[in-house]
Amino acid sequence: MSQEPRTPGAQAGSLERVRMFLATRGIGDGIVVFDRSTKTAQMVADAVGCELGQIVKSLVFVAGSQPVLALVAGDRKGDQTAIARETDADTASIADAGTVRGATGYAIGGVSPFDLPRELPVLIDDSLRRFEEVWSAAGTPDSVVRLDLETLSDITGGRWATISR
Repeated sequence: MSQEPRTPGAQAGSLERVRMFLATRGIGDGIVVFDRSTKTAQMVADAVGCELGQIVKSLVFVAGSQPVLALVAGDRKGDQTAIARETDADTASIADAGTVRGATGYAIGGVSPFDLPRELPVLIDDSLRRFEEVWSAAGTPDSVVRLDLETLSDITGGRWATISR
């Protein structure tokens, strides 16, 4: 593990975007970059040595016609019916890669819940309340940041809801 990006490249922009966003809140130095991919929740949990549930999955759904970001514990699955209900939509489905990039500015595997467009709704699953500390993607498939749950909630501006199964 290192604290700095290995090489500049296409994804360095996303990592630096997250680093600058977190730095304005005094936590930009908490990002960890791995020498291998951590694009799945299990990969992150193994790399940092925490419970799978402490990994925050940033999942983009399309609820009706509106993208929404669902922050779900790594040991849970986003519940499409619950997400539709929470967003007053008839249906919700997982977004395709183009929609994810367009809605968040991040690619699948590294979607960070930070520095998002103001109009993107963020839902935080109640199942994360089991933990005081969680790990979230930092903009690339090989970077994460550790946060306490209160900070995650505060800086994402998300709304707590039961959106997993």
